[in-house]
Formats: sequence, C-alpha cells, structure tokens
Amino acid sequence: MQPRVKKVWQQVDGVLLLDKSLGMSSNDALQKARRLFSAAKGGHTGTLDPLATGLLPLCFGEATKFSADLLDADKTYEAELRLGVVTDSGDAEGTVLSTSTVDVRESDILPVLQALTGNILQVPPMHSALKRDGRPLYELARQGIVVEREARPVTIHAIELHEFAGDRLRISVSCSKGTYIRVLAMDIGAALGCGAHLTALRRTRVGDLVLDRALTLAAIEAIEEAARPASLQPVDALLQSLPRVDLDGEAESRFSHGNPVDLPAGLAGKIRVYAGGRLLGVGEPGAGGRLWPKRLVQLAA
Repeated sequence: MQPRVKKVWQQVDGVLLLDKSLGMSSNDALQKARRLFSAAKGGHTGTLDPLATGLLPLCFGEATKFSADLLDADKTYEAELRLGVVTDSGDAEGTVLSTSTVDVRESDILPVLQALTGNILQVPPMHSALKRDGRPLYELARQGIVVEREARPVTIHAIELHEFAGDRLRISVSCSKGTYIRVLAMDIGAALGCGAHLTALRRTRVGDLVLDRALTLAAIEAIEEAARPASLQPVDALLQSLPRVDLDGEAESRFSHGNPVDLPAGLAGKIRVYAGGRLLGVGEPGAGGRLWPKRLVQLAA
C-alpha cells in the first residue's frame, strides 16, 4: 500500500469565480476548490442553495478579508417555474400541496411581473437557513412545525420574461440581497391564480462579477496544478465598485503601518487604496477628516 501523502497547504491569494454544479452545497464546493488550489485559507461570499447552479465567488487568502463586501451586492438569476403546482418548499424538492389547471396567456403574465418589480415585502420560506431560537427554519419545517416569519423588504430591480410554453415559465430576475426567488415564484403563481413552484435556478451575476468568466470544478481539475492560480481573479476583484486612491512615499508607509493619511476631496465611504499598482487595503474617512486604514493586506510575493 502506498503511504498517504500529507496535503501541503500554501498561501494562495485571489478570487475564484466558480460555476457551482447542481446538488452541491456551497461549503462542499469551497472545500473541494480549496484542495484543488492547496489554499490554506478560503471562504465564500454568501451561500448558493444546493438546488441552484451558477456563480459562486470563492475567496482565498487575503481576499477573504473582503468576502463580506459581496454579501450586500445585487444579484441576477435565471429561473424556471412550473405553473399549476404548489409545493410546501416552493421548489421541486418539496411535497406537492395542490395542483390546478393552467389557463394563462402571456398577456396575463407581463402585468404580474411588473407588479412584483420594485420595493416589495417577502415572507421568508420555512425551508430556509434563517434561524429561530438557534435552529434553522428548515429543521423545523422537516418536523412539520411552522412558525411566524416577519415580512422583509427586498428590491426587485427587473424581471424579464424569456419563455412561456404551457405550464413552463422562464424568467431572469435582478434583485437585492435577501431575495428568495422561490418565494417570488410562489407569488407569481398566486397572482396568476394557478400557483407555481421553482424548478431550476441559475445565478449569473453577483455585484460586478459575471458567470461568463466562471469555471467548473471539473474544468479547474483539468488544469495542471501549478497553473491553476492563473485562473484566479485578483484580490481586489471584489472591490471594483469602490473609489480608488493611489499613495506613494511617506503616505504609502503610513497607511501600510495602520496610520491615517490625507483624504482626497470628494471621496466618502469605503475606499480601495494602492501604491505602485499594488493593493494596500481598504480605508474609510475618519477622525480629523483623514483616510484611516480599516483592512490591510499582506500579499504573498
């Protein structure tokens, strides 16, 4: 028997745009990706349900310091719905609660999509990871327990109808964080009077990151290990929406050592800071009207 070779972990810094496959949890995807890159440290920017596929940005090394910046980002999905069937979970995994005849025309659908666009309230589903008294709601749901959930405000920026055939509906949705597409599917079905549930979901955009540049785990595995880091996006891929400041000389040294520097006029909020084209970290305006370091990076040479 061959002796088992101990895994050697190393500092890997960057962002992987992963095209997550169906049935895989976000954590499983993260751990498999970490092993493919031998990355000592990794994290994700928000989970994607096992039944959903598509864009899952993963952070390695120093990029994990900015993973929370994508939690608030807008997202875009492609969704498929089946009309006329209501399930307890709002998706295809749930138990069927009712079926109805579908007597719907495309002219009926467009006003419904328009009415659900904008600032709306959504009641989180019982089959969700939200917690009540420390327990995920989906655990309670599996025991047949239903608890009150408070409606939450979300924003649906746009819903576009791509295809409608019989009892099948395909749409794209651009929305704010915290939006449940399966709840949107149920709301669409209720408004049409026939009910509906989500049959497929694919995430195509998170903030400024797009699925077109993503790789599957199989595609990454096919790349020679030494060449895999070249498939990563840079650490600052998560920060592109922030204003940029470039420092040099004494200001670079001060900021790198955790000290404030002069704040350029007209800038506010989080600011990405560079020196010689190299990311130093993120700063924010603070005491004395100066730019104070909030998160610094130490990138591998």
